[in-house]
Amino acid sequence: MLSTHLPNLRLTGATILRDGTMQNRTVAIAGGRISGGPYPVVDLTGYYIFPGIIDMHGDAFERHIAPRPSAPFPLAMGLRGVDRDAAANGVTTAWLAQSWSWEGGQRGPEFAEKVMAALTTYRPQSLTDLRLQIRYETHELDSAERLLDAVKRHRIDYVVFNNHLEEAVELWDSRPHEVTLWAKRGGRSGEDLMKIVHAALTRSREVPRSLCRLAEAFDALGVLYGSHDDPDGETRELFSALGARICEFPTAFPAASVARALGEPVLMGAPNVVRGGSQAGNIPAISLIKAGKCDALVSDYHYPALAQAAFALVDQGVMDMPRAWAMISTVPARIMRLTDRGEIAPGKRADLTIIHRDSRAIEGTIVGGRITYLAGDAAHRFLGADRPMEMAAE
Repeated sequence: MLSTHLPNLRLTGATILRDGTMQNRTVAIAGGRISGGPYPVVDLTGYYIFPGIIDMHGDAFERHIAPRPSAPFPLAMGLRGVDRDAAANGVTTAWLAQSWSWEGGQRGPEFAEKVMAALTTYRPQSLTDLRLQIRYETHELDSAERLLDAVKRHRIDYVVFNNHLEEAVELWDSRPHEVTLWAKRGGRSGEDLMKIVHAALTRSREVPRSLCRLAEAFDALGVLYGSHDDPDGETRELFSALGARICEFPTAFPAASVARALGEPVLMGAPNVVRGGSQAGNIPAISLIKAGKCDALVSDYHYPALAQAAFALVDQGVMDMPRAWAMISTVPARIMRLTDRGEIAPGKRADLTIIHRDSRAIEGTIVGGRITYLAGDAAHRFLGADRPMEMAAE
């Protein structure tokens, strides 16, 4: 990431989330970290300052890489676009959710390796702390060792296991036109995709042993891993036994209940909260949150939903702002073992999201003491400070 820091300064007048409460106090920044001292002042009266948003799963980057399925753009161009999209929405650390799947095309192993290489090249110039999550289809058996080699080579730190074969079979039986569209994205016909699906299903008995080998390797490498779209409690128990202890997007209440009973974090989509339900018809996130069975929210397919989901939870009386914002900052930091961020405290990274109190618009994002996004009246406040502000180098 770029290393140009702001000069030492104090942000005053804002309402700040600190020590689990909303407070009216100063935030000082020095050397890219939260500090203290008599530094030049930026008056942010009328704003909120929150710990920077940490997004554990986002696939909106797919639309930056290919705005239309038949119109792909260079990966470097797409990564730059998603980097700025994340920054403009208050995100300071983000995992891009890239599939490693039998689906092929932009979700196949070949493309995943291209994304890994492109991100490795792009990361030194990124504004946001961009990382990669790999969504590994459990029946992609022949490329398991290839996946492990790629994880090592590109230092991937987060993997989730998927199994969408049964979903494909059910969809083919009920709505084959949707499978045809699904297959087209990978450059195949619906019939050809279903041949791959049925061939993969015949190897189901090989899957547990393959996953055990991957889990052991991930443990040795320090890679965190979980599962995605668990349909029931039995599936969650199976993945938990493998060591995949992050439960991402459970599609039914029992899966989330088992995860919480085992003390494992449950992640749901922020768009689900903002829209009032799942776009795929699965369990509403708000139901899990009210039942105390959801720990963190992720962007899924839409970065703006993250901050707005926190406000929605407060507006609906589900929880207060410190608890709501923790679901997109402090809790993800804890789950991902990022001890240097997720809260505003002395010595922590200066990762901050600045929001206009009345409009609730994000007008500033700071990552490691660098301005990555600045707009609206907040921009005038910074530019009118006691000394010139240095923007993040391009």
